[in-house]
Amino acid sequence: MRLFDLTSWQGLLSTLLGILFITLIGVGVRLLVMLRIQRRQQRENRQINERLRTLMAAYKVLGGSFTGDLAISPAHKRDLPESADDRARRMRDAVEAALSDIILLGTEEQVRLAVRAANDMVAGQPIHTDELVVSLRDFIRDALELEPVPADAQIPKQGPTRVQSGAAGRGARESGGGSGEGRGGGGAGAGMGMMGVGIAGGAHVRGDARD
Repeated sequence: MRLFDLTSWQGLLSTLLGILFITLIGVGVRLLVMLRIQRRQQRENRQINERLRTLMAAYKVLGGSFTGDLAISPAHKRDLPESADDRARRMRDAVEAALSDIILLGTEEQVRLAVRAANDMVAGQPIHTDELVVSLRDFIRDALELEPVPADAQIPKQGPTRVQSGAAGRGARESGGGSGEGRGGGGAGAGMGMMGVGIAGGAHVRGDARD
């Protein structure tokens, strides 16, 4: 049986119909493959964006301050008297939530640093977050394809954002100016907003950000 029969108009018509049928099958298969690839890429992009937003929020909580006492008190609310500083308790709660997020979505190095900080906190030892903040900063800048921080830039040690306390603090947090509250704080919200502009606006994220 010949594939191409050009000896009659019937054969020519059947040949053309056969070619059209094969072409349609090929196009359909290609569209299905492209659709699956597109859906997978969209899912991966959503995962990457969520990871970066979460780590950006953790960075803003853990590294939003350059001055003052940068150590986090491990004292829990149940361990503090009613007259104790409410600001220290709120800072501790915000840092604890940020460490939990990093353990969930951070890189291997970040998870190791966060676990060490969490263990120190459980043991009742004051902790510093500057080393973890540096790791977060380098990872986020690399994921967004930003140039590294200049080697000659002497960045002071960073610590958690100092939260407001009392009525003034509540008013600032309600207006978006507070930070460190809940699972991200106002400072974290600023970071998430920045990420929303950068990523949703078409910022290209490299594939190695998934590692």
